Amino acid sequence: MAQKPKVDPHVGRLGYLQALVTEFQETESQDAKEQVLANLANFAYDPSNYQYLRQLQVLDLFLDSLSEENENLVEFAIETQSMSWGVAEREGDTESKAGSRL
Repeated sequence: MAQKPKVDPHVGRLGYLQALVTEFQETESQDAKEQVLANLANFAYDPSNYQYLRQLQVLDLFLDSLSEENENLVEFAIETQSMSWGVAEREGDTESKAGSRL
């Protein structure tokens, strides 16, 4: 099982999400990538996180994950991306890849 990212508990939500994105981009472990993408997907279900996810380009990360060979990553990306498009539309996002596909 992949370890939780090593994050200072005082960095706040943006710092935590940044640590997750960095871990996803830097890890070679497929298990860790799956766990991190699942964690990011959980944050994506809360509209109050949208500003952070957009700032960190997490929506684009989900889109990029659609081309992964790992089926679990693709599944997380599909499930989360469909929900993210709805959030992007509500937030009036026309700049991210997700928003531009609306």
